[in-house]
This record gives sequence, C-alpha cells and structure tokens, in this order.
Amino acid sequence: MFYKVDLRDHIRVPPNLFNLPLEEAVINRIKSKYSGYISKDLGIVIDVPNIKEIGEGVIIPGDGASYYDVMFELITFKPEMQEVIVGKIKDIAEFGAFINIGPIDGMIHISQTMDDFVSYSKDKTLTGKETKRVLKVNDICRARIIAVSFKDVLNPKLGLTMRQQGLGRLDWIKEEGEEKTATKKEEKEGKDHKEHKEKKEKK
Repeated sequence: MFYKVDLRDHIRVPPNLFNLPLEEAVINRIKSKYSGYISKDLGIVIDVPNIKEIGEGVIIPGDGASYYDVMFELITFKPEMQEVIVGKIKDIAEFGAFINIGPIDGMIHISQTMDDFVSYSKDKTLTGKETKRVLKVNDICRARIIAVSFKDVLNPKLGLTMRQQGLGRLDWIKEEGEEKTATKKEEKEGKDHKEHKEKKEKK
C-alpha cells in the first residue's frame, strides 16, 4: 500500500550547494539520502514531494556544512499482509512466477499461480492441466500478498498467491465473473419456472 509519511530529520547541506536557494538545496540532500531507502517501518521510499518546515541552520565546528532541522513528506510503498495488488508478470521459472508491483518484485510459487495442477514449459509459461489456462511473461494479474520479509533490508521478499477466487490473470477473473452471472441467471430462470409450474398446478 502507498502512504504519505511526515518525517523530521537533521539534513546536512554541504558548501557546494550554498549557491542554491535553501529549499532546493535541502530537498536535493533529502532525495539523495532517502530515494530508494528501504526499512521495515517505512517500507520503500518512492519520492520526496514536499518540504513542510526548515529550521535555522547550524554549523558544527570542523565541518563546513550547515545542518537544518527539517520536516518533510515522503511517498512510500509498504507491502501489507493480505493486501490485493495488480502487477505484471516479469519472469517465469520452474518453481513459479515473478510479478512486478511497481517499486518491488514478488514471487508466486508454482502451486499458488492457479487452482489447478500446473506444469512449466521451456518457453517460460505455466499451464493448468484441467483449466488449460496459460500464464506468461507480461500478463497483468491480480494477486494477494501472503508473506512479507524484511530480513535482508536491501532485498525484501514478498510471497503472493493467485489461487483464491477473484485473483489471477485479469481475463480469467472476467471469465469467472461472466460464468457466475450466467449460473445465477440459469438458477433464477429455473426457480421462476418452478414457481410458475406450482402456481399452475394449484389452479
């Protein structure tokens, strides 16, 4: 999920940026420090869209730079357990598929790609035995996050599933919706016919 986060930090502005307007120099240093920053608490920092407050500059003896107490805004992406996302299949291997969800990639184990027995093909596709559905690179899919690990902060791991109802390749979901609508229509027509027949018999 994407978040707007307010953060306060002491930002060091080196002498080579003193020729810039203060706000421009400060945001330059914040972006250098935080762009692509990853942590368990913040998630992945995407952008620094706004500075809210810049305090007075302080010079520390022995350091020619100025330090500012700054309040600023971050746009972050923090994956949440059970969150449903939409992404593009980036790669397919024997053990599953890799899905790109913007700032990070996740992995869908082969057993979680669809509710079927799945086989891998050397042309990098996964095929369901019963449904004959095929998953390939660049397919747009909806998946649910079922595992999040920040054990290696520089390389967080996401596990996802597409086995549940309403998940999978977008055209599969559309087909399921159309089938469900058709089934409901048939059930309603059957019920109406039965009620009509019962009323007729009573007469």
